[in-house]
Amino acid sequence: MSCFYLDLLKIKDPSFMKRLDIQELEALAADIRAFLITSTSKSGGHIGPNLGVVELTIALHYSFNSPKDKFIWDVGHQSYVHKILTGRANQFGTLREHGGLDGFPKRKESIHDVFETGHSSTSLSAAAGMVIARDIKKEDFYVIPIIGDGALTGGMALEALNHIGDMGKDMIVILNDNDMSIAPNVGAIHNILGKLRTSDTSKQTKTNVDGAFFEELGFMYLGPIDGHDIEEVITNLELAKRAKGPVLLHIVTKKGKGYQPAELDSRGTWHGTGPYKVETGSFIKPAKRAASWSSVISNELIRLAEMDERIVAITPAMPVGSKLEKFAKAFPERFFDVGIAEQHATTMAAGLATQGMKPFLAIYSTFLQRAYDQLVHDVCRQKLNVVIGIDRAGLVGADGETHQGIFDISFLNSIPNMTISMPKDEVEARQLMDTAFSYNDGPFAIRYPRGEAPGVQVVESNTLIPIGQWETIIQPLDAVILTFGPTIELALKAAEQLEIEGYRVGVINARYIKPLDEALLHQILKQKIPILTVEESLLKGGFGASVLEFIEANNYRDVIMHRIGLPDEFISHGSVSIILESFGISTTGLVLKIKEMLAQSGKLRAKRL
Repeated sequence: MSCFYLDLLKIKDPSFMKRLDIQELEALAADIRAFLITSTSKSGGHIGPNLGVVELTIALHYSFNSPKDKFIWDVGHQSYVHKILTGRANQFGTLREHGGLDGFPKRKESIHDVFETGHSSTSLSAAAGMVIARDIKKEDFYVIPIIGDGALTGGMALEALNHIGDMGKDMIVILNDNDMSIAPNVGAIHNILGKLRTSDTSKQTKTNVDGAFFEELGFMYLGPIDGHDIEEVITNLELAKRAKGPVLLHIVTKKGKGYQPAELDSRGTWHGTGPYKVETGSFIKPAKRAASWSSVISNELIRLAEMDERIVAITPAMPVGSKLEKFAKAFPERFFDVGIAEQHATTMAAGLATQGMKPFLAIYSTFLQRAYDQLVHDVCRQKLNVVIGIDRAGLVGADGETHQGIFDISFLNSIPNMTISMPKDEVEARQLMDTAFSYNDGPFAIRYPRGEAPGVQVVESNTLIPIGQWETIIQPLDAVILTFGPTIELALKAAEQLEIEGYRVGVINARYIKPLDEALLHQILKQKIPILTVEESLLKGGFGASVLEFIEANNYRDVIMHRIGLPDEFISHGSVSIILESFGISTTGLVLKIKEMLAQSGKLRAKRL
């Protein structure tokens, strides 16, 4: 263990780096790399991206003066080295834990985190705003957005490049080119960068024809530069500081640098991981009980595609996470990874649907919100038959505020022609997939969470589920719980516990969030029993809100109803179970709330069994 490693835990700010020579900076890089590997092997995290920017981050903090000079980390998953150099190494034991160190930049966490990120392609627009404010206020500081080659393909980043180049204001854009995003990059811009990447990594401004792509946009282009050569990076940063107008430094790095399993990763497996064994590079995972939700959906998609050549799959840069690699291999001509381009992916699906194709858009809940206008204007308004697989629906835990999949029900609920569903288990997931591709009256969304689907007997022949039809799992007598997806299990456990205490509480699988099962709701409301809705999503605009609207629209009076779900706030990182417990989304929480409602109705009584 070196003195630099010990010093990492004592760093308060980056000012100490100004006293180090190149050899000492290189030693610091080695110790930071060792620290990252050891730390993330216990906590998990975005190890691949961070190992790739160790030297770059050191050079940035050496050349600039944070927080006066502003670093904006696009996506932000590669900010661990920045956090270490700004005094947070001693918090890495709590990385991504409830109440612990955030895995992304956080303004309340440090004055050095000047802009919060989590989704891609936002840094350049934020930087544009900062340089405009700087110049209006006649202040003097550098603004340095750091953006990856994957994020650069996002439409928002290209819009910002267009504006920044036209403004001509001083800004230093760092293009961290590691030839990857989460998975291998795709697209024409990626191909342009590939040509640049394979040219000499020497100091140059206009020695490569392909550099004209950026120069014609109004940028001074420097690169390609070896991002693991600290001295070369510093030299070019100093050159960029003296330039007038926007400068783009093309820094070539290796994702996973310094840890062989991560360096050799070509799929994106080491982009973000759970705990792992440093010596072998093997992941430490609990024994799998069942297939993941993503795998269940993907396998059913393959089965359906074998029977229907009109089915195609689209992903915005998430083929690995969405488990679409098998589909891509089976049907390469019907698989489209469009890169980090959610808006394009959605309207492309709409275009396919107009020509009689059956597009499946696989997209994480948190990223679907980036294509809201396309959903409204292009898909739903035209009532096009697009099947949307909303992956990571609900809480995702460690990635926190920017990645929780808790908004999609609320923003989809308000769009006409949209059908929203969520299965309770593997069989129902397959049935809803079959139903969705048999449906010819508009878009059909299937939500599914992170993790494993409840293991059940898989049926050979799937039954279509009529649109808007719920499932009565336990017939209600004293009260009823309406819920869907993973919270079905909580409701069943609560009902079982209440039955022991003498109460017959019904459990309804509201697998269609929109439309509601109006016939069943009328039946329940006529029983005049307490109704509890439970959802792992926002209460505002959510499933429970739809039930309340139904009650009001049908003039039901004196209804005892309560909604359990997530409040009107952004949910921080941490264990999903801890977060759910804190909002009463637990067996205990449901039991207590049902008892409160029974007391309110006058039905709380002594145990009768």
